[in-house]
This record gives sequence, structure tokens and C-alpha cells, in this order.
Amino acid sequence: MRSILTICIGNICRSPLAEVALARELSGATVWSAGLGALVGEPADPLSVQLAKENGMDLSAHRAQQVNSMMCQRADLILVMEQHHREELERRYPVVRGKVFRLGDTDIADPFRQARPAFELAFGNISRGAASWAQRIRRL
Repeated sequence: MRSILTICIGNICRSPLAEVALARELSGATVWSAGLGALVGEPADPLSVQLAKENGMDLSAHRAQQVNSMMCQRADLILVMEQHHREELERRYPVVRGKVFRLGDTDIADPFRQARPAFELAFGNISRGAASWAQRIRRL
């Protein structure tokens, strides 16, 4: 699994954090992110940028993009933040069935327009999910 796509809604909070966390865990893998309802062209949320920076990752160049069929076909693995995202992605692009999974053991709540503690909680869950998936992938 060398090509991994992370998905959330707006592609400015959770999926960009998952992208950089997975890329750090899996050197050599191609990891990118997109949104189901992306705020196309927008940078990552300032709190996501700050948390990434505090943890040695860089989101400064991130710009939100809308998920599309080509991205889904290109990905070996698609990791979503919530079960609803999986269902919506599979509804839009039935070809993805079998390669879409939640990043975490449970849904990772959207911190958008919330205070830093919500971002910290999401980042912690994303980091744990990224580490867990990286471990599984390395065993393949």
C-alpha cells in the first residue's frame, strides 16, 4: 500500500492532519487528502497548522481539494474520519468498496469552528489512528 488518500468534509482540519501524520509514519508512501465537500483552495485551518507545526509537521502549503473519481481509483487505501464519510464515498464511487476504512477505532469528531481543545482531541485521535494504520501497513 503505497498510495493513501485521507478524507474528511472540508479538507482543512482533519484529513490534512491525517495526511501529514501518515506521511511521517510511512516514508516512501504517497499520501494526500481531499474532502467530500471541500473548501476548495482554502489553506488548512490555523489551529491544524499550529498543531502540526508543534509536532514537527508542515501544513503551510496545504490547499483544500474536492475528492473525485480519479483520486479514489489511484488510492490503494482510503482512510476516512467518520463512518458516514465511508458510506457517502461508497455511494458516490461504488468502485472504492473494499478499500475505504475509518482512520480511528471510532469516529473522529470535526473540530471546525471550535476551540483548541477540540483540535487537540481530534489530533490525538488522528495521530493514534495513523500510527496504528502505519503498523498494519508495514506488516504487509
